[in-house]
Amino acid sequence: MNIKSLLLGSAAAMAAVSGAHAADAIVAAEPEPMEYVRVCDAFGMGYFYIPGTETCLKIGGYIRVQGDFGRDNVNHLTSFDDDGTSDWDMFSRAYISFDAKSDTEYGTLTGFFASEFNSDTDSASDGGGDSHIDVDEAYIELGGFRAGFFYSWWDKGLNGETDSIGENTEFNSVRYTYDGGTFQVGVAVDELEGTSTKPNGVGVEGIVSASLGGVTFDLLGSYDTEWEEGAIRALLSADAGPGTFQVAGIWASGSNAYWHDSEWAVAASYRFNVSDKLAITPGAQYWGGLNESDKLGGRFDNDADQWRVGLTADYDITEGLATRFAINYTDPSNAPDSVSGFLRLQRDF
Repeated sequence: MNIKSLLLGSAAAMAAVSGAHAADAIVAAEPEPMEYVRVCDAFGMGYFYIPGTETCLKIGGYIRVQGDFGRDNVNHLTSFDDDGTSDWDMFSRAYISFDAKSDTEYGTLTGFFASEFNSDTDSASDGGGDSHIDVDEAYIELGGFRAGFFYSWWDKGLNGETDSIGENTEFNSVRYTYDGGTFQVGVAVDELEGTSTKPNGVGVEGIVSASLGGVTFDLLGSYDTEWEEGAIRALLSADAGPGTFQVAGIWASGSNAYWHDSEWAVAASYRFNVSDKLAITPGAQYWGGLNESDKLGGRFDNDADQWRVGLTADYDITEGLATRFAINYTDPSNAPDSVSGFLRLQRDF
């Protein structure tokens, strides 16, 4: 009887201990507090704090579908210019950008990256069309200093799609810009390797800008140290009536990495805002003293010139979705005249 009582007592004790352990196993841990994404309004719209940091991030981009037309307009995104002839071409592009900013004791620290994903189904040499990924920009900026791969001041153009007042416009560079509000001054040093046809290419840019009311003026100068030639460009933009009038002039001492199309050129456009959704921009440009070979190192031919007139129409279909149509007529003195343009549909985000 004592042995039976001992066995029953031991079994009961074991069951109690097992039950206690089972109960402990299903006790849920306290949930960790969740940190929701917070809006960052210190640098404008669209930024949010990266969780756990004081860095603000903005993600943007667009999807573009575009059809070009013009004489022998083939392989818009490839170098296979001899693969065929076509008077129209269609391509698609996805563009995405990441802009990270934070405040420091030296000013705003920025890290910017943007990339393009292009697809063109023209007949390439392998019969499979062409698609490629391109780093559009990648740079670091602190205060007024910027270093990396980015667009130069030559990339700034007129409204519309008629003018061509910047040729090579993207380099690995180091630059500084002083912003005094209505007055800005900047200087940049560019690597021209791969752009210039000479090795060890280095370029220097300088710009002075001023804004007063609805008028902005830029004076830009650049020098190619390998070709020992330079170019100067002036650009004026002014609000006028229901739109914006712009005019630009360029002069080059000789063919260089920044400008080699002609010895000089003038261009103008007027963006007329018909309504909140529709804008129409007529434009024109004249080139004097064309480059006889259209390449770096070519001689300017003062007997050759070219002029172009065109029209660009922009229409906002709905928020984030717009279309653009451009048509241009170009008449060079040393080649046949031509009509070209494009129709674009773009979704921004």
